[in-house]
Amino acid sequence: MFKQLPIFQNQGKTAYKSDLTNIILLAEHLSNPQNNFKSIHVAGTNGKGSTSHILASIFQEAGYKVGLYTSPHLKDFRERIKINGDVVSKEFVCDFVNRNRAFFEANQLSFFEMTVGMAFDYFSEQNVDIAIIEVGLGGRLDSTNIIMPLISVITNIGMDHTQFLGNTLKEIAFEKAGIIKPGVPVVIGETQTEIKPVFIEVSKKNEAPIVFADAEISQTFESNLKGIYQKNNINTAVQVLNLISMGGFNISETHIKSGLHNVEKNTGLRGRWEVLQDCPRIICDIAHNKEGLTYVMAQLNNEHYRNLHVVFGTVNDKDLNSILPLMPKQAMYYFCKANIERGLDVEKLKRAFNDYGLIGNAYSSVNEALQNAKIRAQLDDLIYVGGSTFVVSEIL
Repeated sequence: MFKQLPIFQNQGKTAYKSDLTNIILLAEHLSNPQNNFKSIHVAGTNGKGSTSHILASIFQEAGYKVGLYTSPHLKDFRERIKINGDVVSKEFVCDFVNRNRAFFEANQLSFFEMTVGMAFDYFSEQNVDIAIIEVGLGGRLDSTNIIMPLISVITNIGMDHTQFLGNTLKEIAFEKAGIIKPGVPVVIGETQTEIKPVFIEVSKKNEAPIVFADAEISQTFESNLKGIYQKNNINTAVQVLNLISMGGFNISETHIKSGLHNVEKNTGLRGRWEVLQDCPRIICDIAHNKEGLTYVMAQLNNEHYRNLHVVFGTVNDKDLNSILPLMPKQAMYYFCKANIERGLDVEKLKRAFNDYGLIGNAYSSVNEALQNAKIRAQLDDLIYVGGSTFVVSEIL
């Protein structure tokens, strides 16, 4: 799969297909497995992965067999496809590819299309009670958008992947709103004044009931997820669960509470304000755009430490001008490039940061950067690792 086909997380734009033709063909080839299970569809610029894992954990606590499809993976391809926290078996992956190899090659399917088909086939074969399906990129033309979910979810909208989705928040919101289906309720995680009319208009056209989660907060739930940004994701998930009874599911307040306290244990969620060690304290987070990094930098500012060390790398299609103002001035930087084609050249990254007054050195790999940070850090210092999902994945 990795050798023969382009993969967006490695190559970027050249691997992106803004068309549903192939996934529809694949679904028909597989006898439309997406129609054999109930689902919740989750889109958004930030928080869709966390929200998906939170929902999966709560359903698991309620005793349901829960499929979870997310992307990208951090360490192992099979992380993308899970049932009750367990990754898809190697045997299923190999068998699926072998059975369908000729079809993949004849139709020149993308890596993502193939993976989505695999997930749907697996969830159908395993008779899951419900599947939480995270959008890969955008929504309207994303390969996951062939499902008819019980509920559609859009966490928030930010200026990310503009080369595919548009150069304004309204254009991006329209693409995300493409997952709204006729008659299917939609939960919007965060009310953003500029784009609220976009969601209202699309939901009206589809006669889809719409709920803005941050306007419906009735109870605050605690969680062992440490990122302050998780409050929005938790509230979004709770509002989804308030609507889920129509699908025949019984989710109690006890299930919600236990699910929120066991997200990492139940689902294997990683890389969200994850504390890797103390003395010196090392924290990693996959936030990689202006909106996500705004939350992370605010939380970093509330940490207590003597000196701050930042191990940082990003991808070559990221808007550095939106990120640089967020980064702490009083820090030593360790610039690096993740081992993917999309990784931004480390010297270019260093130069951009240095020009902005953020000083540090360039290193040949993520792990070399982290090791140098560890060598320099005192016991009461803090090391933050981030800027890209792919940087975080290399240290986990």
